[in-house]
Amino acid sequence: MKKINIGLLGCGTVGTGVAKLLIENRELIRSRVGAALNLKYVADIDIQTDRGISFDDGVFISDAQKVLDDPDIDIIIEMIGGEGLAKEFIQKAIHNGKHVVTANKALIASHGNTLLRAAAEKGIDFAFEASVGGCMPIIKSLRESLVGNRITSMIGILNGTCNYILSKITDEGKTFEAALSEAQASGFAEADPTLDVEGFDTAHKLAILNSLAYGMEINLKDIYIEGISGITPLDIEFAGEFGYRIKLLAIGKDKGDAVEARIHPTMIPFDNILSNVNSNLNAVMVSGDAVGDMLLYGYGAGMMPTGSAVISDAADIARNILSGAKAGRVPLLSYQSENIRKIPVMPVDEIFTHYYFRFSALDRPGVLSKISGILGKHDISIKSVHQKGRKTGGSVPIVMLTHLAKEADVKKALSEIMLLDVVGDKPVIIRIEDQNGQD
Repeated sequence: MKKINIGLLGCGTVGTGVAKLLIENRELIRSRVGAALNLKYVADIDIQTDRGISFDDGVFISDAQKVLDDPDIDIIIEMIGGEGLAKEFIQKAIHNGKHVVTANKALIASHGNTLLRAAAEKGIDFAFEASVGGCMPIIKSLRESLVGNRITSMIGILNGTCNYILSKITDEGKTFEAALSEAQASGFAEADPTLDVEGFDTAHKLAILNSLAYGMEINLKDIYIEGISGITPLDIEFAGEFGYRIKLLAIGKDKGDAVEARIHPTMIPFDNILSNVNSNLNAVMVSGDAVGDMLLYGYGAGMMPTGSAVISDAADIARNILSGAKAGRVPLLSYQSENIRKIPVMPVDEIFTHYYFRFSALDRPGVLSKISGILGKHDISIKSVHQKGRKTGGSVPIVMLTHLAKEADVKKALSEIMLLDVVGDKPVIIRIEDQNGQD
């Protein structure tokens, strides 16, 4: 039986999951792949901490260069993370002609165009299924299963930390701060949660998916990003009264000569299946001209779910090696390299969507007409209005939902409304995705 040698760089949470699967499920994997996926080396700076794995002698080492330079290693699995050392090691692996598997979404989103081009020129495979959606095979679906489809949109919940926090605020009435603390205590959020809660992690994933779906170069810098730290129980309560839940969504849409790409808290109706994806689960709805809507759902992070996706990539590469298939048999970014273009990301000011506004206004006659008058002047039509009871100091929340409006017009109107002496605090704005209410 042929043996495919693997070198694993990094044995943190996900790296440990990868090693466990390769060792504990080796016979299962061998029976499916037709070769032994042999974990020859695991390199990590910390080789003292017990990972709960019985490595063979000489497998667990601290010298990553030894792994990269070993001529018998066929596949390098990078589980270090970040954009520094991981990038250096991947470049070395490519230079040495070794196939690469990674879960490093930040690296792919920021440097993928360069790294994938180098891999293609070297004639090696570069796989990154685990970089988006954990165990959900969204990358394989876009690259292979949906090859006959024109992808019209992708809308997804791609960060389990944010989804957990919003679920706690919605279902238990917790504040953002309390929900975040609970997420950290449960291991769903980092000590510094900025990348997650401010939307950057989700943006990394959307940048990758856009490239695969639309044949564009990976473009992270132009994605509009807005996090969930400003979401309050009050706004979630109002959303529920209107028949919506609030989720942090990644939204990518084909606009012909541009791609709409944005990350922000979004109100979606109760009957939208994504509204019922809770806790730390992920889901993405892909719409294609042949398949219609297709949903993928599962754990987007974690030792074993993400490890499973990494093993899937390693198995695909092993099968290519066994069959003598040319590397890049399936294009690394779904499209043939000559067909990948620089497609612009639509500026957020150009989008049209529905909006939720919450104003804190003095309880005086004529306030509502002043606000609605400014909105009307900027071509923003009001769909419904709720004005709640009196509050201390005479301020009351005024909540409005709009018909379709242009983001640039909304910004102009809100800037003008903030100048009114009867309106205090900054208005809250949440965009709405409601396919049933397009108008």
